[in-house]
Amino acid sequence: MSAQLVDLAAAATGVKGNLGAVAYGLAAIGPGVGIGLVFGHSIEAMARQPEAMPIIRQNMFLGFALCEVLALLGLVVPFIFTA
Repeated sequence: MSAQLVDLAAAATGVKGNLGAVAYGLAAIGPGVGIGLVFGHSIEAMARQPEAMPIIRQNMFLGFALCEVLALLGLVVPFIFTA
């Protein structure tokens, strides 16, 4: 009976590790889409108003940094919340 419990616990641990990888994969989708939108709209804005390029570029890099933080959080959170 105890050997079956050990096998069950080992199987549950393996599933938990795989779920962390799946969670990070899903967490990387949102920032990827967000970064694409940030750069696409900023290029469109620079094409429409070239005189506002420094302000648009500054906001573009700020938006990129905020989207990238979400991806890094998705990478770190499974390591923090391991049971």
